Amino acid sequence: MNPAASTGSTGAAYAAQYPTPLPEPRTAGTAAPADTAATAAPGTAAPDRARLRALDGLRLLAALMVALYHFGGRNGDVSKAWGASPRELFPDAAPWFAYGPLGVQFFFVISGFVICMSAWGRPLRSFLASRIARLYPAYWVALVLVTAVFALPWVAYEAVSPTDFLANLTMLQQPVGAERVLGVCWTLWAELRFYVLFAVFVILPGGGRQRTLVFCAVWAVAAVIADGAENELLQLALMPEYAPFFIGGIGLYLVHRDRRDAAGWGIAVLGWLMGQHYAVAGLWHAPNPKFFSYRETWVIIALVTLAFLLIALVAVGLFRWMDWRWLTVAGALTYPFYLVHEHLGWVVIHTLHRKLDVPPAAAFAATVGLMLVLAWLIHRLVERPLTPKLRRALDRQID
Repeated sequence: MNPAASTGSTGAAYAAQYPTPLPEPRTAGTAAPADTAATAAPGTAAPDRARLRALDGLRLLAALMVALYHFGGRNGDVSKAWGASPRELFPDAAPWFAYGPLGVQFFFVISGFVICMSAWGRPLRSFLASRIARLYPAYWVALVLVTAVFALPWVAYEAVSPTDFLANLTMLQQPVGAERVLGVCWTLWAELRFYVLFAVFVILPGGGRQRTLVFCAVWAVAAVIADGAENELLQLALMPEYAPFFIGGIGLYLVHRDRRDAAGWGIAVLGWLMGQHYAVAGLWHAPNPKFFSYRETWVIIALVTLAFLLIALVAVGLFRWMDWRWLTVAGALTYPFYLVHEHLGWVVIHTLHRKLDVPPAAAFAATVGLMLVLAWLIHRLVERPLTPKLRRALDRQID
């Protein structure tokens, strides 16, 4: 799937991973992804776990990139919400907002890092229980909220049919052809396929560094073959356009465990080299005045490089000083914010700008702020109480 095509009218450019939905924390009192891992000394394996708060901040940064794109970096439904093209309202900023889809690639690199970290040394049942419990509660709430708001008579957007809504509850609506409630859910479908591949070929055989390296190498080659052969089934399973980002994130986690791991560095570099190619292929087009914006090749490459570089700095411990508690809160808000911001953001923009005559810049900022508040409510009222209980129940049942 081409990220540019996926985000054209209904979807985020990268979920996202997600942006990336990530594992739940190992610290009490929060349902944010488990950005916990050891900070290894050079050349040593990590003996214990400490929260990598910088990853929480990077996740929110990626989500905000996607939000900038959805609110000001494209035409379509958001233009209906504003009553004009965002390019007219934000002439200087809109061309930069158009690079927001790269937040999705950012999510996928983080996801590769964190999924490998959270699954390291854990049994398959624990991994499955944690993934289901982490992804679904907030997702179900987002589905209900968006469907209910779109069904209101004074809202200008149509809700999906009852049968499509029920299909969306499974998170498998894309392969079965149901209309999506959440535009960003296409990235969750990519995440689910990554989880299945990692579970089957790494966790189930017993995990460990050697299996992880073999998995990354085989997946990279197989994905390229699937792409070259233009086999739709293999492309669906192996995701050649997204695989490099997951693979690169896994390589960086191996580097986190041991900074001298040459193979880990090699996997990370491979992911970056192939990832920038697919990012350019998916988001670049020839200059055309009819298009909303034109994305420069060098900017796409620079942003992909920055994503890998920032996570590499986390991996080697250079962001260890960023141990601020508010970053944990930021990480906790990322997933629910990512789920609800797009479609509900349209409604808020329309209300603030069109009905209350709030200036565009103020309406933009207020919409982002209100979506963050809503994300906090979902985290506080849904994720924190339900995720641990669901995870424990699933762990027992699967066992």
